[in-house]
Amino acid sequence: MPGPGIGFRIGRWPAVALLVTILVSPGRLHAKDGAPGAPSSATAAPVAPAAPQASNLAKDLANPISSLVSVPFQLNWDGSVGPEDQTRFQVNFQPVMPFRLSPSWNVIARVIVPLVSQPVLVPGGTPRFGVSDIVASAFFSPAGRSSLTWGVGPVFLLPTTADPYLGTAKWGAGPTVVALKQAGPWTTGALANHLWSFAGDEDRDDVNQTFVQPFLAYTTANSWTFTLTSESTANWEAPSGQEWTVPLILTAGKVLKIGKRPASVGFGVSDYLETPDGGPEWKIRTFLTLLYPA
Repeated sequence: MPGPGIGFRIGRWPAVALLVTILVSPGRLHAKDGAPGAPSSATAAPVAPAAPQASNLAKDLANPISSLVSVPFQLNWDGSVGPEDQTRFQVNFQPVMPFRLSPSWNVIARVIVPLVSQPVLVPGGTPRFGVSDIVASAFFSPAGRSSLTWGVGPVFLLPTTADPYLGTAKWGAGPTVVALKQAGPWTTGALANHLWSFAGDEDRDDVNQTFVQPFLAYTTANSWTFTLTSESTANWEAPSGQEWTVPLILTAGKVLKIGKRPASVGFGVSDYLETPDGGPEWKIRTFLTLLYPA
């Protein structure tokens, strides 16, 4: 959570040269009758890996509310944070768990648990480390594959720390919505939510916050996915001109096999187009996502 003294700034790309080589082998994705993600029987031998199978998993992963169980671990380094231009490190554990409610409807639960190493945010302050507030969402979505996918439901803010530099100390709730279209290798869409606080520490500021995540993803035949997105946040309780944090994030990820389990690994870079005073100017991201096809 940002400390006091917030203002507007246009970020710039850091002078960082990135050279990343990922050596991967598609491995064998377990399936039956050649269908991606289908369970194999005790008598059926695993089918040899086919590029479309891994590619289908990659496309499912580009859909935030697909019927794919996934367990992402996302590591983020935010640079030039606070008055001393230090680096903030944050690990997001964010499992996605779909459940079938009926032949026509699914509910997809998404939880984000952030573990934060926070640098000094105000002069004379001290670094902090711990779990930040947890955000949990539930999307109700029509079952079955379709080129147009949507889901709506509630989102909840769970205060897991009283530290003012790590969390809000407020309980919150609000609506969330996602809509996307998949056509060929392309996935386009957006996810948004809004949180209002309704209980918690009366001495702390109320929560009145909007989150918007538009995304554009391209998945190749050999299961690479390149995504351009933003994870923008507006704090409507902040002073005028200090509300928005707007990163522009470019990531590349590939579905492969780790041991016997399909997974996705990747990296990304980000420039902050707008931040409050003391906010970051750039981001480096790496991620590992364990996949559990239905």
